[in-house]
Amino acid sequence: MMSILIGNIFILIGALFLFLGALGLVRMPDVYNRIQAGTKAVTLGSLALLFGMSFLHPDWIPKLVLIALFILLTSPVGSSTIARAAYLTGLQPFTKEKKEKT
Repeated sequence: MMSILIGNIFILIGALFLFLGALGLVRMPDVYNRIQAGTKAVTLGSLALLFGMSFLHPDWIPKLVLIALFILLTSPVGSSTIARAAYLTGLQPFTKEKKEKT
């Protein structure tokens, strides 16, 4: 009974982080900030969700560990690839300064 409660709490925490990551993708001003929101929040949310599932289904733990390792290995690589592509195409970070029209 206690493991079900702990599992549900972690699933709720994971869902909250996934929601905040999606909200960050919509609300952030440029690609560099969106990468941060997408990578950090969604990775943490996915791992919390997988951790919660391990309490609800202990027989799934080997599969959940493999999924978690895949997320931990691919998320930083994907975000750095997107950031490098944005940098190489000349995308400038967002600043609050107003540029004068000439």
